[in-house]
Amino acid sequence: MNTRKLSLTLAVLSISTTVLAATAASAQSILVDMKGPGAGNPFWAAVERGALEKGKELGIDTVVLAPPTESDVAAQITQIEDQLARGIKGLALAPTDPNALAPVVEEAIADGVPVVFIDTQGSNEGVTYIGTDNVAGAALAAKFICEQLPSGSEVAILTGIVTQSTGKARADGARSGLSGCGLKIVAEQSGEWDRAKGLSVMENVITGNPGIKAVFASNDNMALGAVEALKSANMLDKVMVVGFDANPDAADSILAGEMSASVAQNPENMGALGIESLMKLAKGEKLPPVIDTGTVLVTKDNAADYK
Repeated sequence: MNTRKLSLTLAVLSISTTVLAATAASAQSILVDMKGPGAGNPFWAAVERGALEKGKELGIDTVVLAPPTESDVAAQITQIEDQLARGIKGLALAPTDPNALAPVVEEAIADGVPVVFIDTQGSNEGVTYIGTDNVAGAALAAKFICEQLPSGSEVAILTGIVTQSTGKARADGARSGLSGCGLKIVAEQSGEWDRAKGLSVMENVITGNPGIKAVFASNDNMALGAVEALKSANMLDKVMVVGFDANPDAADSILAGEMSASVAQNPENMGALGIESLMKLAKGEKLPPVIDTGTVLVTKDNAADYK
């Protein structure tokens, strides 16, 4: 074989080896499939960051995906099916719709792929949930509102997508806490986790309930939308706005005297613990049914810590 042919042969072998290595790496990857994209949403950006950093620390190829919106259930199912076909070795999932995602989760488990739920509890039995006690977190927000207002005051709740366990749990915790201290819930409407929809829904709430004194929004995106609506109606100085997530934008709003408070989660830890827990399952270790990542009330006193 002449020198030219030898060089070409070695180049082809090198390329083939690289392709095989990439395929092998892909086959060893873990999928973190979130409900919403990190771009434009500080919460999901933090989940993604935590997962990628922990994956890098452990030497694991981590793939992070999300549907275009939190309501695009079909896109999330397609993503997971595609990654299962590629041979992923673990799935950390925040399901857009727990019941709709249940069959593909069962498919993963049947294929021997370890699964954990992050942020949102799924409906599949025996799968560990890693995230916030959302009922307790919303109750913490409700307690704060109750301490500021006299009994009988009119309040509202902006819910997320209530078919998701997160949305239902936060609505349940807020409703129980607010009504339990004698406040009057005059409106409960969904803003679907979205800032623009939160603004629109809050405009409707204001129109129908001009005497409202506080609103609990199930996430900060909707809370910030509510702030915009109240500003436009010249009512922000009369209405408390409490959110959930304590993302940097909400922290800025609290420090500026617009939002009154928010409930902090630990999204970065959710992503990291998702990866870590899948590695434990892969080694045959057992996990508890729930791994609680905790909640903290964020007000002007500690909001600077969450910027």
